[in-house]
Amino acid sequence: MIERNLADSLREAAALYPVVTVTGPRQSGKTTLSRAVFPRKPYVSLEPLDVRGRAVNDPRGLLAQYRDGAIFDEVQHAPDLLGYLQEEVDQRPDPGRFVLTASHHLALSVAVAQSLAGRTAVLQLLPPSLDELRRFDAPPEGLFPTLLAGAYPRIHDRGVPPDRWLADYVATYVQRDVRQLLAIADLTTFTTFLRLAAGRTAQELNLSSLADDVGVAHNTIRSWISVLEAGYIVFRVPAWHRNRGKRLVKAPKLHWFDSGLVCHLLGIRDADQLRHHPLRGAIFESWVAAEITKAHLHRARPADLHHLRQSRGLEVDLLVQDGRTLRAVECKSGATVRADAFAPLRRAASLLRDSGDADTVETLLVHGGAADHTQDGVRVLPWSALAGLDWTAPPDSTG
Repeated sequence: MIERNLADSLREAAALYPVVTVTGPRQSGKTTLSRAVFPRKPYVSLEPLDVRGRAVNDPRGLLAQYRDGAIFDEVQHAPDLLGYLQEEVDQRPDPGRFVLTASHHLALSVAVAQSLAGRTAVLQLLPPSLDELRRFDAPPEGLFPTLLAGAYPRIHDRGVPPDRWLADYVATYVQRDVRQLLAIADLTTFTTFLRLAAGRTAQELNLSSLADDVGVAHNTIRSWISVLEAGYIVFRVPAWHRNRGKRLVKAPKLHWFDSGLVCHLLGIRDADQLRHHPLRGAIFESWVAAEITKAHLHRARPADLHHLRQSRGLEVDLLVQDGRTLRAVECKSGATVRADAFAPLRRAASLLRDSGDADTVETLLVHGGAADHTQDGVRVLPWSALAGLDWTAPPDSTG
């Protein structure tokens, strides 16, 4: 298995806290990473019903078996265990005793807030970023094969055809996680919702419109979107506004973390079909947003992303904030960069500086070709350059 970027942050956290918690979607590599970083720790999976039963019914007995620490995998199955773990680490707060993994951060975050606040570092592991994908023996070559395959590690580690693996992933996710969290009786309707939501990637989220198309209530869609967020399937990018309170009421954009999963749900089966698909640009924008998010989270840094849309027509796909520094990012899936693509970025940079929202504004245009240069004050980057770009470092120049 490849070395993951989060490994160093995981080691650093274990040197400071008695408990380290690693969250992320199913099959993102949490277990593999934890066992690779801590090979001498006993490993306990709470997936098997008998082990899960011990964690639920005899938590003190289970913890007594691992006084020197252990990796507890998929702890969302036994959230009450964390209360007993609090007692254990309070009595002996040695750094790095326990490593926890979980696939649903809503259930886990409540348990952590109640039991392990101040006792655990919480890290997030998403499917591999582009630079991590290139560590596999046979990574996909070219933009559209990369988008089509997505980033779930088993596809690349074992050479499983992406569409086949993703079909099994969707079926497993729906049958196990959705039923567990929502107790949905009509899984067909939820599957329809998944496909329609995939078709809205990189679009402003309109719950009422999506509810009408699916044929369910507005509140149902709100609940289902929350479940997708809890499982690290989608994320929302809020709108930018000078008044932070108003950012909460303006429409966020919906993005999917994995482009391969979006392609599968949309029925895109090969790279050439994706190349000519009307949602190619939206899929590419979500992929860029996910890459930026991974670059932050896999270095244990928060990802503060927004999108900009003004009533006067100015739109910028992504604003990446780091203190008083902003990066304005436009995403173009085409290989040719059109001259009119630079104007919104220049206008946005001027607006953000003049309004006092940032001291430094860097403008970037990420595109599907190979050009790598600066034009009209805008840094033009090929999609492949994201593998070597540190989004957490200070920008090279202002736009």
